[in-house]
Order: sequence, then C-alpha cells, then structure tokens
Amino acid sequence: MTGIIDAHHHIWRQADLPWLSGPMLPRIFGPYESIRRDYPPEEYIADAAPHGVTGSVYVQANWAPARGLDEARWVQGEHERTGWPTAQVAYADLAGPDVAAELRALAAIPTVRGIRQQLHWHETPLYRFAARPDLMNDPAWRRGFALLGEHGLLFELQIFTAQFADGARLAADFPGTPFVLMHCGMPEDLLEAGFAAWREGLKRLAERPNMHVKLSGLGTFVRCNDPAHIARIVHETVAAFGPARCVFGSNFPIEKLWCGYGELIGAFRDALADHQPADREAMLAGNARRLYRL
Repeated sequence: MTGIIDAHHHIWRQADLPWLSGPMLPRIFGPYESIRRDYPPEEYIADAAPHGVTGSVYVQANWAPARGLDEARWVQGEHERTGWPTAQVAYADLAGPDVAAELRALAAIPTVRGIRQQLHWHETPLYRFAARPDLMNDPAWRRGFALLGEHGLLFELQIFTAQFADGARLAADFPGTPFVLMHCGMPEDLLEAGFAAWREGLKRLAERPNMHVKLSGLGTFVRCNDPAHIARIVHETVAAFGPARCVFGSNFPIEKLWCGYGELIGAFRDALADHQPADREAMLAGNARRLYRL
C-alpha cells in the first residue's frame, strides 16, 4: 500500500490558543490536561510517520478569531521548516466585514487549500460551538462563502444531524465549491432513533456530488478508540458516499487523549478491510491527494 495521507490533524503552540493557555473549559471531547502543551510538527511526525503517514493536512485549531491569518502564516512557516504539514485548512469568518481581503491573503499562502468555520450547533450546550444553528443560511455569511470559489478554496463543513438539511441546501446552492463533511457528520446520538436520523441525513448530504466526507474524529463522543464503533460509522458513511469521496483523518492530538496513532490507524484499516485494495488506497491516501491538491 502507498503512504497514508492524514487529512485532519493539528499542530500548535499552547500560548496561541485561548482554550489551551487560559482556564480549563468544558470541551466536547472531555478532559484534556495531557494536551495543554505545545504539539509541534516534530511530535506529530513521531506519532504518525512510523505508521505509514507520508503527508498531512492541518486544520485550523481555534486561535483567537481575529488571528486566523496569523495562524495560517505560522503553519506555512512550520511547513517550510519541517516539510509538515503538507497543506492546511485555515479559518475565516465568512460574515466578517473584511472577509474579501482576508480570503485574498489566505489564498496567497502556498499551503492553504480551504476554510473551516465551525458551524455546529446542538441543543446540548457542551456540544454547541456556533452562536446559532442556521448561520449557513444568513445572507451576509453566504456572500462571504461565495468568495471561496474565486480563490479555488474548499469548505470544511462541521455540523450535527439536525443541521444536515441546511448543509445539503448549501452544497446545492454552491455546486462549484467542494465540501468536506467533517468527522462523518459527528454522530453523537447512538441510540436507535438518533442513529437512524444521522444515517438518513447522511444519505441526503451524499446526494450532492460536491460533498466529500472525512472518516475522522470518531472517538469524540465515546472518548476512546473503539474499533467496533469506528467500523459501524465507517461502514454507513462509505455506503452513503462511496469510496471515491471518503478521506481519512486522525484528529491528532485530540485522539491522543485516549490512544496511540498505531491503535487508531489500525482500527480504520480494519474497518476498511472488506473493500478492494484500490478503494482502500483511495480512502487512505488517493482521494486526499486529489481533493487537497497534494
């Protein structure tokens, strides 16, 4: 098998991240004392490279909102210093008054391939990130979103099941913009009704040909590396999207809270074991190379 591309991970300097350098805050993934420190490219390489990872995509890690450009420039510098990450997804407030200039500046950074502005909202306050559930329907936000196409940038869509219908409409309204649904759509309700709603909503999202999906972040709500859980979610996700639109992501160092990289990639390899070798290679590497232009 060719090398793995990790399409979702982070590096960071603790001092730049308010949620890591300030008071401990309740987080969606639970207690996080062990990662309240610097996590540089060298440590990520030591975690990932021994398990076949040959390239990676950094995803914005929530520096202060006004410092999205600073974050992207720092990641570019780390790429130039170490060769890692291979590419990055940066942050921009698409409803912000200076979004046009900010996107121009971000698109000029060689490693930038897309934007993540976290839209996920949940009735449970701990799971809530966005200020409102329907930000993606706001006309001002959509005007900013429309600028992504001018720069050839993709959008990383992070939403919960109750927002899937709005997400599908957004993808339909911007058919020329590639979307990447993060963390398999974040299935947090694993009871029968909740799981069925997630699965049906996932199918509606997959009807949009410009929607892709990340097989990532599946330990967030169970707070462990559970191969049976990963296999269940991966099976449903690949069934909905097909192997050609799925990419693997580790979500490290968040998943490092409960497992090593080898355990994590082992669970995903096992979950994909029934697929043809070419499809496994596509989901673990080839699709990410194409989508993120690596």
